[in-house]
Amino acid sequence: MKIVSKNSAAFSMNALPNLTLSGAWVASTLHNIVEKIHAIPTTIELNIVADGSGVEALDMSGAWVMQSLFSLLKAQGNSITLIGFKPEFVERLKVVTYEFSHHANPQNNIEIKPPTLLEHIGMATTEALKEAKDLLSFVGEVSSVFLASFADPQRIRWRPILFNIREAGLNAVPIVGILAFLLGVVVAYQSADQLRHYGANIFVVDLIGISMLREFAPLIAAIIIAGRSGSAYAAQIGTMSVTEEIDAMRILGIAPMEMLVLPKLIGLAISLPLLTVWADMLGIFGGMLTASAQLDVSFVDFVGRLVKAVEMTTYTVGLGKAFVFAIIITMIGCFQGFRTKGGADNVGRQTTRSVVQSIFLVIVADALFSVLFSILKI
Repeated sequence: MKIVSKNSAAFSMNALPNLTLSGAWVASTLHNIVEKIHAIPTTIELNIVADGSGVEALDMSGAWVMQSLFSLLKAQGNSITLIGFKPEFVERLKVVTYEFSHHANPQNNIEIKPPTLLEHIGMATTEALKEAKDLLSFVGEVSSVFLASFADPQRIRWRPILFNIREAGLNAVPIVGILAFLLGVVVAYQSADQLRHYGANIFVVDLIGISMLREFAPLIAAIIIAGRSGSAYAAQIGTMSVTEEIDAMRILGIAPMEMLVLPKLIGLAISLPLLTVWADMLGIFGGMLTASAQLDVSFVDFVGRLVKAVEMTTYTVGLGKAFVFAIIITMIGCFQGFRTKGGADNVGRQTTRSVVQSIFLVIVADALFSVLFSILKI
């Protein structure tokens, strides 16, 4: 094969086993050399000597093409010996040779094994600890903004607060009331048979009053709000984060914490205790109807016993729980919203995480309250 031109990359195999390389093996002069490489005649088991004394220049593109020529000859069973190459050309060819062998032999690649069960647990634990750390940082930032706002009341945005009270509180009154009423009916109905056996019909009042005011009403209201308002907080802030509206607010000098988080926090901290009071009333009313129908406990007897059985502490404990639950729901919903990155699918993912984490932490907090109140004998 004759050399194409003086300056273009070329090779000659006319005097085998000698292979003569010449010209500038650079990207701008390679031209049709690749087609000529694939058209070389088949040679078998020769000790080919590649003479590079005529190579004027060699860049990485030329080295890659030259190495493809050597690889093709080696694939036919030949051996290659390099002579006459400048030292810098030899170094480039070594780099390309390594890359060629690395890609041509999959066994040389690093084998990535799937993580074991223990590794899965470790990665999940690490991710959970990192998220917990970020959540604590978020709570600290919100707390500092909250204190700064109350130190300067003019910074408090009352209109968004009232809007959140309406959305999270007033609009949730029907669903909270219905579920609390049904819960009261279920509790009274399930306990009616057992109390009737022992002639303790009147004690259904104690059961319904204490369980609804202390446990069921704040818990059912918090779970409904976590699914209803907590998810809305995460979706709203997550969408704003994806569309870069939060970045735009910062550029305009509007603090996202003051505009987005603080009104939700204050609004829900007011709304959820009020919803708990509403759930208390409807739950006790549902239990009262069932007690009258199943245990022949009149409304007058029910109310008279309720006043004696339920102390003020029972009522305030439920309201205190509702206040804490409101803070948990707001913090988790807004935190997951700010963590949203990417596209719309991630908004849905973070919204789901906010609901699951809110309900989980609400139940954990309720369990801790039960242990604490038991120790304090409250």
